[in-house]
Amino acid sequence: MTFDLALVLLMLAASVGMFVLNRPRMDAVALLVMVAMPLTGIITMNEALAGFADASIVLIAALFVIGEGLVRTGVARRLGDWLDATAGASENRLLVLLMAAVGALGSLMSSTAVVAIFIPVVLRITQNRGMSPRRLMMPLSVAALISGMLTLVATAPNLVVNAELTRQGSAGFGFFSFTPFGLPLLVLGILYMLLARRLLGGAPEGGDARGPRHPSLRDWVELYQLSERARRVCVKEGSPLIGCRLDEIDLREEGVNLLAIERSSRFSTGVVKPTAQTVIEAGDVLLADVDGSPDEAAALRAEYGLERLQAGENKDYFNDLSQNLGMVEVMLPAQSRLIGQTITGARLRSHYGLNVIGLRHGNTVVTENLLDEPLKLGDTLLLVGFWSDIRELQDDSADMVVLDMPAEFGEVLPAASRAPHALGVLGLVVVLMVTGLVPNVQAALIGCLLMGLFGCVDFNSAYASISWKTLILIVGMLPFSLALQRTGGVDLAADAVIHLVGGASPRIVLATLFVITAALGLFISNTATAVLMAPVALAIAKDLGASPYPFAMIIALAASTAFMTPISSPVNTLVVGPGQYSFGDFVKVGVPFSIVTGLVCVLLVPVFLPFR
Repeated sequence: MTFDLALVLLMLAASVGMFVLNRPRMDAVALLVMVAMPLTGIITMNEALAGFADASIVLIAALFVIGEGLVRTGVARRLGDWLDATAGASENRLLVLLMAAVGALGSLMSSTAVVAIFIPVVLRITQNRGMSPRRLMMPLSVAALISGMLTLVATAPNLVVNAELTRQGSAGFGFFSFTPFGLPLLVLGILYMLLARRLLGGAPEGGDARGPRHPSLRDWVELYQLSERARRVCVKEGSPLIGCRLDEIDLREEGVNLLAIERSSRFSTGVVKPTAQTVIEAGDVLLADVDGSPDEAAALRAEYGLERLQAGENKDYFNDLSQNLGMVEVMLPAQSRLIGQTITGARLRSHYGLNVIGLRHGNTVVTENLLDEPLKLGDTLLLVGFWSDIRELQDDSADMVVLDMPAEFGEVLPAASRAPHALGVLGLVVVLMVTGLVPNVQAALIGCLLMGLFGCVDFNSAYASISWKTLILIVGMLPFSLALQRTGGVDLAADAVIHLVGGASPRIVLATLFVITAALGLFISNTATAVLMAPVALAIAKDLGASPYPFAMIIALAASTAFMTPISSPVNTLVVGPGQYSFGDFVKVGVPFSIVTGLVCVLLVPVFLPFR
């Protein structure tokens, strides 16, 4: 062993130790490696930074942006709602559908990005069902890791191994080269989690990991008795309102506070913010707060040719419009200019674009003559309006102190109307990658540009969506691969493995490589493991005079077998908090399934990728 090789191994051991201790954080360790490795003289600074120009790194970043487009347009949330509704009351059916959906989506984009997308989906489902997130977060991470075994672009280790293949002169894997191995494992993973999930139990001592609960719109509808006031009515043909501007109709004098207008076009239904210049059209659905008795409301409907929607259509009207219309609860401080004024006289709609729909004096809810009620110090108002106006109120609230935002505020989609565009872009990227018309990285970059062009993402959200920690980790570990090759470490490791297995069959060599790779994954990330082991596996294949493909594939599959610890993959790290898992939870669930995965991979890889 040369001095240079000993130095590289010492630095590698130190890096692994810091990974295990998580001191400092993993991306900081990677930066330290990039800075320290050139000081040894084994590689240059340009070579240490070359990973930033690697096509795999750009591809991973682009996949994060495409994933953000699916989140901002609501594609991921609609999928979650569909899962919840389709599963019915069966938790087993929900788990199967969740893991299948995560596997399918994760096969087309970064598994880390998929987990980031699905965590809020799962939290929403568990909150609606009153179940612990622990029951679904581990199945989520397992399905995401297995999804990395389904296609070439599904996870970073696949791309790292593929890049090493091409660097050494081989043709690289195809888009679906991984599918024959990942698909059976996904089925086994679902069956396994149906049995192993009970090991996780319910919520651990310490309570819910989701934090304090904000009231929902439905809670406020009940608290302020809005179901008796708010009405949803349709403008019938022949109504005298048709063609009239709102400033020509003094609905306020009639005790009607118009909140929003639902207007259908040929392809969709939108929500229109009512202004003085808004013209009423036939078929418009008006959401209004009526300050009067049921008989007075009925008389108004008859006068203006309005039809009240049926009870079923009126139910949860604020929830139906929650992507556009929201609420906020505010309190009047001592310096507020609103104290002593009536709600009508305060003209909050003119100043803030918001309407008062509820009022409490202390704990007493005002239900009659709301618009004429004088406001007092400490009163709590419930305002309703478009989310854009509510956000502005948060920044400019000298007359009101924002007390609480509804739970739905965090679920507002910035680009809900662009969901078809996001799906179309995703489909185009997949087609380009599958057909090979352009390189994978170019296909992903085309997808990013189209996501921006169609308004699915903007520059700020695109940059924020990229997991820079993951990218820095990959780039920072790449110098080890080059340094080990240059100092003879790769050849030494390959010789050690061959000496270990002796004259055993190539299948035994595959099993040995799988065990070593999976064992390394106990201490360092699966991406870093792939970076270190890929050149070793290819060197072994060369020594044996065998095809490099089964050996490269076993490394990629073993790197994705990162079920055993929370630090083995960013996928696991992401679910630790929401699921309130401990290190032991991953061990007792992940170790048995890792053994099953290893057996399946060693059996199947030579079948689809022969040694000769």
